[in-house]
Amino acid sequence: MKPFQAPLEDILFTLNDVAGAGELPDYDADLTAEIAGHFASFAEAEIAPLDEPGDRKGCRLEGGRVLMPDGFDKLFRAFAEQGWQGLTAPEAYGGQGLDATLLAVTSEIFTGANHALQMVTGLVPGAIRTLLAHGTEAQRAAHIPRLASGGMLATMCLTEPGAGSDLSRIRCRAEPAGDGWQLTGEKIFISGGDQNLSERILHLVLARTSDDGIRGLSLFLCPCTRRDGRRNGVSVTRIEEKMGLHASPTCQLAFDGAEAELIGDEGQGLRAMFTMMNHARADVALQGVAHAARATDIARHYAAERVQGRGPDGAPVALEAHADVRRMLDRMDALALGGRALAHLAVVAMERGDAEDLVEALTPIAKVHCTEAGIEAANLGVQVLGGYGYLAEYRIEQTYRDARITAIYEGANGIHARALVTRLMPGRSGDALERFLEAEAGEAVEGVTAWKAARRDLLGRSGPTPAAHDFMALTAEVLLQCLWQRMLSASERHPDPERIRRVGASAVATGRERILFHAAMVRLAA
Repeated sequence: MKPFQAPLEDILFTLNDVAGAGELPDYDADLTAEIAGHFASFAEAEIAPLDEPGDRKGCRLEGGRVLMPDGFDKLFRAFAEQGWQGLTAPEAYGGQGLDATLLAVTSEIFTGANHALQMVTGLVPGAIRTLLAHGTEAQRAAHIPRLASGGMLATMCLTEPGAGSDLSRIRCRAEPAGDGWQLTGEKIFISGGDQNLSERILHLVLARTSDDGIRGLSLFLCPCTRRDGRRNGVSVTRIEEKMGLHASPTCQLAFDGAEAELIGDEGQGLRAMFTMMNHARADVALQGVAHAARATDIARHYAAERVQGRGPDGAPVALEAHADVRRMLDRMDALALGGRALAHLAVVAMERGDAEDLVEALTPIAKVHCTEAGIEAANLGVQVLGGYGYLAEYRIEQTYRDARITAIYEGANGIHARALVTRLMPGRSGDALERFLEAEAGEAVEGVTAWKAARRDLLGRSGPTPAAHDFMALTAEVLLQCLWQRMLSASERHPDPERIRRVGASAVATGRERILFHAAMVRLAA
């Protein structure tokens, strides 16, 4: 088994030399590297060792409460005590007040070390953003310090048995009760819906305050305890048995007159919830990157040590000497490097705050491409290891199992592709993305030209959705061509410039072919 090793050099290279984090007014490259190094050491020594036993044991429901695998509670206490939970929370509320670029670094490393635990803790920054954007000062003061300290973890409660992607079908009701509200209904697929890590849990619940479709939805804060200290009317009716993420409890929750308070305006629940969801989607993109990088590391290490077959001189050689294995390893590496560049580009643009329309386009593109990259890299990694890849011994099968959900949650990838062609491309986000690609075109001008033609084609159609999948793929590939230009230009600043040049040249060549293919498929989908 290859122990987890944080890809810190690759992360800092992409953030500093490709995504342009240095242009942010408060970014400090040296401080980022120092803090990232500390977290990488903690992740390698403390977080990663619990990943395998956590996957094997999973979570269990006893007496209506969820128990995490052994050691997770102690690990979380250490994580919180070191201040990692409040990394980006404002100092005024007990956090460290650092920016989202550093959170992107620690989040990717955390996922690579232990995705299941990252899932349980990872919604806190989004909950804090939501409170800052839509909450009252009293709500911020009541909840953000606890979230920042680790005394409280957060959940996001949207999905119901009859309402998945179609949120207009939500039936969970909110009724006024005194100076607050009461929630009644059921939510499913709630990550960390209960756990024994934090003293308290804050549920952010989308519930119906009127029957006016989407406009009848409001967002509520529903703590696990009532104002008088008694347990709130929220119970776990089951935890799901899943393909992966066994140590992350996915809960079905019942709300039975649960005390709650409105956050934001009544009827504006989706607007408030999307603050949290946009953060979550950027985080999921980095989850995909983390799995691609982890799969590459395992496969590269195995291929360098596993002797199979002979070279041209008849001497025994390692797997990495064979052309097909090298092809797969380089593809995996390109998926991790390119996906990270795309995710970091979105994060830096989000943190810069002056290109909201561009961010609106980049976030779903990064979510789709990076999650599919993580799945593809894990799948290739299993192939590189052959029979051993299919066994649990090297744990790359766990990487595949854990990565697979990322293309489904936080909006299934097909839904994001549909939104890209129906909502984003006809509007200001499409214009912003086109301006960005034109400015970055360089040697990728043919790809940018093909993309612009495809966009004009789609804008002239009454029904562009049949082309959604291929247009999303085309857009990601064109963006990657532009980002690979940046990486190749900056390759000398990477500790292994030859690797960046080799992998980059291959990625650019195959990317051109993929652009031609997807552009043709967009035309055929008319």
